[in-house]
Amino acid sequence: MIETIVKRKIKTGVVVSDKMNKTVVVKVERLAKHPGYKKTIRRFKKFKAHDENNSAKTGDRVSIVETRPLSKEKRWRVLEILNQKA
Repeated sequence: MIETIVKRKIKTGVVVSDKMNKTVVVKVERLAKHPGYKKTIRRFKKFKAHDENNSAKTGDRVSIVETRPLSKEKRWRVLEILNQKA
């Protein structure tokens, strides 16, 4: 059997909601260049991520990693909490 190494995507963002059980909503920011004006603008996207211990709270900066589908919308898992909001 041939073993394959899976390189999973990792994103960093801020938790905007922790109201669901074992799930957080993470807002990820990316920079994109406007096609007409050539100005760099900020774009945001929200991802639902699995948080097994309910340890991430609103305002925390977290790192999430891609994983197998866990539910209808959850395909990410909280890897680590980088900064906790005081």
